[in-house]
Amino acid sequence: MTWSWNYVWESLPLIFEGMWITLGLTIGCFAFAMLFGFVWTFLRRIPWTPVQKLVGFLLEFIRSTPPLVQLFFLFYAWPMVPYVGVTLDPISCAILGLGGHFSTYISEIYRSGIESVDKGQWEAAKALNLSTGKKWTKIILPQAIPPTIPMLGNYLIIMFKEVPLTATIGVTGMLHAAESFGAQTFAYVEPLTLVALFFLAMSYPSAVLIRKLEKKFNRRFDKKNPTGTNNNMDKGVAVNG
Repeated sequence: MTWSWNYVWESLPLIFEGMWITLGLTIGCFAFAMLFGFVWTFLRRIPWTPVQKLVGFLLEFIRSTPPLVQLFFLFYAWPMVPYVGVTLDPISCAILGLGGHFSTYISEIYRSGIESVDKGQWEAAKALNLSTGKKWTKIILPQAIPPTIPMLGNYLIIMFKEVPLTATIGVTGMLHAAESFGAQTFAYVEPLTLVALFFLAMSYPSAVLIRKLEKKFNRRFDKKNPTGTNNNMDKGVAVNG
């Protein structure tokens, strides 16, 4: 095996173009996951046992199935399902598949954030006779969302590293660009090395930033809870992360 800098320069424009597609797809998938995570969280809080059991089953089913299998089903099998089958383009399929898969984990982050709000805050909102909307927007969510930000950041990095799976259904991200270049030139080492370096260059600084954010929120959380009695966030991550 010989390393060729010519292949590096030749493949660089293709991989750079694929990098923007990978980044855009990551943002799209994550936005979908955050939005649909709220839907799961809302559905699980409906005080009706059949709905809670159905939602719980769906969440476990999606979490227990590999995202690659879900992508294949959405892209290849779903169009053949009678009446409800729809053909999706690769980008839409990737957002629905990966975004839907990660929404189940993000819903647990939301749940743990909501449960970390002190019980006295819920009682105060009830004592003030606030409407449901005001209770959530003025009291609960402003306290529940900030501690979840580091964990959401972690899942954003994980999703970024899972996006190459979409190359299997034809999304022309970085990995697909490297494979295409290798198929044309029989040189795989250089483009795949570039892909790995691009992922490292984007993932590592993000991970450092997330760790700093996590420490910052942990210090703030410890100041508010010197006894360490209210640690529902940690429980939520340990069980469901």
